[in-house]
Amino acid sequence: MSVPPAVIRVLVCEDQALVRTGFVTILSAQPDMEVVGEAVDGRAAIRSAEELKPDVVVMDIRMPLLDGIEATRHLAGPESLSPAKILVVTTFNVDEYVYEALRAGASGFMLKDAAPPELINAVRTVARGESLLAPAVTRALIGRFAERLRPSAASASPERDRLKVLAPREHEVLLLISEGLSNAEIATELVISPETVKTYVSRILTKLNLRDRVQAVVLAYRAGLAGRGD
Repeated sequence: MSVPPAVIRVLVCEDQALVRTGFVTILSAQPDMEVVGEAVDGRAAIRSAEELKPDVVVMDIRMPLLDGIEATRHLAGPESLSPAKILVVTTFNVDEYVYEALRAGASGFMLKDAAPPELINAVRTVARGESLLAPAVTRALIGRFAERLRPSAASASPERDRLKVLAPREHEVLLLISEGLSNAEIATELVISPETVKTYVSRILTKLNLRDRVQAVVLAYRAGLAGRGD
């Protein structure tokens, strides 16, 4: 987990003027945040992010010229030399592209109709280098995208090989993460302390070279670890 900057520099990327203005107003009012730029489409989002180097990019999915998924992939994907921390805002019940945004490198998700304190907390969470994938959201993602996440035997094999570096207990923790359990719920399930769970999660991310919990969930599914029904 990284230490957040004293003032979090935020880039807001949203094509709907009313929503964008609302985000900017809410975030600018925080003493530890500064909105350094706004973008109305995906191409502008990439240009602004590369020029301004914000600490967090608040990214809409559906934007003209280039959608938020492609913009996220460019700024935070595996080929990015300096991955940006991206918080995707979405109309969760409508968007069919949440899973693709996960794979593209998004650090977290929030709903457009979330309360202002949730947006503020989300930006601070992502700025700390943590993922914002609440257990309830994880379970919703799994329910909605389980079939798309579940790989064929051939495609799962390389990802499954990556998991061989994990100790048995770490393997258990990863499975529970992928099932949407919080650290407290994992602690209860395995009869260990929440602090111990945090240690296991940190080790898992380090060993698998993953940025955050979001990527851990995706990897678990792509490896066929999760969603097997056994």
